[in-house]
Amino acid sequence: MTWPTGLDEAIRATAADIAATLRGASDTGAPVPGSRWTVGEAAAHLAQANELMAHLAAGKERGHGDGTPEGLAEANQRALATFAERRAEPLAAMIVEQADAFRRSAARPAPRASCASHTPSTSHAPRGDVVTPMGPMSLEVLGSYLLTHMLGHGYDLARALGRPHMLNRARIELTLPFLITAMPRVLNTSAAAGLTARYTIRLRGGACFGATFTDGAVTVTPRPPSRPDCTVLTEPTAFLLMALGRLGPWGAAARGGVLAWGRKPWLAPRFPTLFSPP
Repeated sequence: MTWPTGLDEAIRATAADIAATLRGASDTGAPVPGSRWTVGEAAAHLAQANELMAHLAAGKERGHGDGTPEGLAEANQRALATFAERRAEPLAAMIVEQADAFRRSAARPAPRASCASHTPSTSHAPRGDVVTPMGPMSLEVLGSYLLTHMLGHGYDLARALGRPHMLNRARIELTLPFLITAMPRVLNTSAAAGLTARYTIRLRGGACFGATFTDGAVTVTPRPPSRPDCTVLTEPTAFLLMALGRLGPWGAAARGGVLAWGRKPWLAPRFPTLFSPP
C-alpha cells in the first residue's frame, strides 16, 4: 500500500481550517449541538487525539480504551479530566502542531519511479502496522483515521460556532481507507443478526466500496460485490455524517443526499444503523 495522494495536504489543511474556526470563538463554553461537550471540551479532545496519533506514528506505544465505542468514550472522558486547557488559541495551536508532528513522523521518501511508470508519485512509503485505539492498522490507514477524526469534530465545532464546515469530496474520499477498516470493528451485531445482503456504496462523483453481510458478520472491501442487492448513492458530506453518527438515514434522504436501487432498495436506510460509531 502506498500513501494516498493528497492525504498529507488534507491533514495539514483540515487542521488549519479547524484552527481558524476556533480562533474566532469568543466563548468556548458554548455547547456543541448533539453532544454533551462544550466547544472547549471538543477542541481539547481533538488536540489530545492529534497528539495521540502523532505519538503512534512516531512509534510510541499509547493505550486508550479497549477499542469498543463505550471504552473509547470512557477513555476520552478520563483524558479530558486530566487536561485543563479550554482556551481557543492554545488549543488551535496544539491541533495544528500535533497534525504537523504526525505528518513529520509519517513521512518517508518514496521509491523513485521509472519514466514508464504510471503510478502517481508520493512522499511516503509503506510501513508496518501500529496498534491504535481502533485496533491494528497500517500507518496509511492511521493517517486516514486522523483525517476522519478531525473532520468529524471539526464539523461539530463549525456548527457550534456558526462557521462553514471543512468537509469536501476530496477529503471525504480520503477517509475511506479508515472507514473500510473500521466498519467490521464497530458492527452492531444485534442489528445485523440474521441479515444476508450485499451492498454497493457509491459517493456521488467519486469512490465506491462494498459491504457483504452474512448473519451478523460483515466483510467490507474497496471494490463493490458482484450482483449487489442494494446500491446506495450518497452525497459525500451526507455519507460521512451518517458514518460518524451525525446524521440519520431519513434525514439524509430528506435532504436529497441518498438514492438507492437494486433488487432490494429498501435495505438502504438500514445500512447506517448496522454500525455503532465510536
